[in-house]
Amino acid sequence: MRKISAALTLSLATIATGFLVGACGDSSNPNGTATTGSSATPAANSTTISSDKGLKIGSLLPTTGDLASVGQQMLGSVPLLVDTVNACGGVNGEQVNLVQVDDQTDPKAGAAGMTKLATLDKVAGVVGSFASSVSSAAVSIATPNKVMLVSPGSTSPVFTEKAQKGDFKGFWARTAPPDTYQALALAQLARKKGFKRVSTVVINNDYGVGFEKAFVQTFEKLGGTIVNKDKPVRYDPKAQTFDTEAAAAFAGKPDAVLAVLYAETGSLFLKAAYQQGVAKGVQILLTDGVKSPTFPEQVGKGSDGKYILTGAIGTVPGSDGKALEAFNKLWKDKKGNEPGEYAPQAWDAAALLTLAAQAAKENTGVGIASKIREVADGPGTEVTDVCEGLKLLKEGKKINYQGASGNVDVDANGDVVGVYDVWTVGDDGKIKVIDKVTPK
Repeated sequence: MRKISAALTLSLATIATGFLVGACGDSSNPNGTATTGSSATPAANSTTISSDKGLKIGSLLPTTGDLASVGQQMLGSVPLLVDTVNACGGVNGEQVNLVQVDDQTDPKAGAAGMTKLATLDKVAGVVGSFASSVSSAAVSIATPNKVMLVSPGSTSPVFTEKAQKGDFKGFWARTAPPDTYQALALAQLARKKGFKRVSTVVINNDYGVGFEKAFVQTFEKLGGTIVNKDKPVRYDPKAQTFDTEAAAAFAGKPDAVLAVLYAETGSLFLKAAYQQGVAKGVQILLTDGVKSPTFPEQVGKGSDGKYILTGAIGTVPGSDGKALEAFNKLWKDKKGNEPGEYAPQAWDAAALLTLAAQAAKENTGVGIASKIREVADGPGTEVTDVCEGLKLLKEGKKINYQGASGNVDVDANGDVVGVYDVWTVGDDGKIKVIDKVTPK
């Protein structure tokens, strides 16, 4: 067992980031922890590598920053998967080692974290990131270092476009569908509810702008009007005040406002809209970036004592995979509660890394990249249990993994197609799933 001091880790990660990321730079190095299975809290002062043998994977997820409320919900999935795999013999005859890094919902921190995972920890694959902007920074480092990156939640359509151009060389995939599908589902939902005039406000990054463009295109095709199409409202991810953006987004008397936000900044935007009185009588349409149990509380209550978000509706990639029931039971048995948003997608991302490594019979990013589509959507025995899948692969047989989030049939661009949950905020401030929708 060897230990690397946080100061040395930061120094090396900063140097490596300078070479690999260029203008992206380094802000502060995320903490990391390695484990052979048990879920660990990232250490404040050190990074511990438990073993150089066997498959080594990482996680690059937001435990702090703008998406922490969602990131915390999926964080337990990867160590739970590693525990499960190690309990049934590991991969290629050795235990799987996990290194966890907080990307802080920040592209610079994510780039530094990915550099650390690729160059210091020398992982073969990484589950991450969640924010599309962070994954954009991370994949630019993962690709030249031949590390397979599988995101459980980066949904920007930009990744599809870049994959089509060959930018990622096969070292990119995701277990959540791109926002071209979610935008289509939400646009269809808006028209179904009779909304004809909609304005948009989005966080100004790959996720927000990509979603906005896909929604506008689809909503107009369905006969709707985008009130502020010529003057889209896109807010700075670092902004702390939103009076101007709130006034602009609700101008022109829209029937509804599509708000593609992150939780921390999004709560400030929605408070500003309420305080100005511009949101009264306007339907709020939300997306996956803010669906967490704490978000209605973050936005707060009005002067009448009611939650400001009461009646808001939104969409989020749902889970309907054949392995979902078993995953939910395992989570409850181990943790005593229900899994949160994107937990099934994170589980499936980690499962695909381990299964692909076993199929390749090597613990490398190149091996994983060469087999990930085969185990996800190849001709073979359908399996929902990752241990059963590993057993069959060890016997030289082919499998088709059916995940908890869905069938995870990864295509040539690293994309999957999924189902979406429709959710709303009740009078009690609790989020409830009220429907499912599949984009057509």
